[in-house]
Amino acid sequence: MTQHLYGRMYLTAYDTAAHDLYDRTRTGFLLRAAVLAELAIRGNVVESDGNVSAARPGPTGDPVLDLALGHIAQDRRGWKSWIRHDRKETLHAVEDRLVAQGVLDVAERTKPFGRTRRVVTVRDASAVTSLQATATGFLHGTGPVEQIDPADAALVALAAAGSIRSVVSRADAHARKHRIEELTARLDTLAPGLGKAIGGLGVTMVAAQGGMGGG
Repeated sequence: MTQHLYGRMYLTAYDTAAHDLYDRTRTGFLLRAAVLAELAIRGNVVESDGNVSAARPGPTGDPVLDLALGHIAQDRRGWKSWIRHDRKETLHAVEDRLVAQGVLDVAERTKPFGRTRRVVTVRDASAVTSLQATATGFLHGTGPVEQIDPADAALVALAAAGSIRSVVSRADAHARKHRIEELTARLDTLAPGLGKAIGGLGVTMVAAQGGMGGG
């Protein structure tokens, strides 16, 4: 099973009962945020005066991270803008990477009017449910969030922002609100503004989709 944050984010957003992502459009947002968080955790990007820039523009050795880092090295945007940027490209890049790793199968299906859609199937559904249960465990933990790995904190924060109910139920979203805020704020200690951008991701997704969900 993949160890990269973006890969774990993808699998966390996978609905094993439906054998598909719960929402491709929203998952694109979550993956963009996960890639940015991973780059920040690794020290490849930094925030200065409201803009994100490449601190170490050289290759990371990972094609998904390098794709995003290459764009960041050529432009300056804030966290929210980068989260909204190239979401579909990132979604496909992550899926292609997971296929290469033997985690995922992808098939192209033709829709009416010649359009195509990707049909994705996780090879090991039990590993997905185990990953989701682990993320839920971090949410229900009582220990200091400072002791949680930043990537794990980011995963739970993103699951909450994306309303992934396999990790954060509706009841948990209210009952564990303070814990979610603490996990989200953990990211601001690594990259100022990143936690705030992820915390507001729900509003960002609705705004970018013209007030519509789905995808």
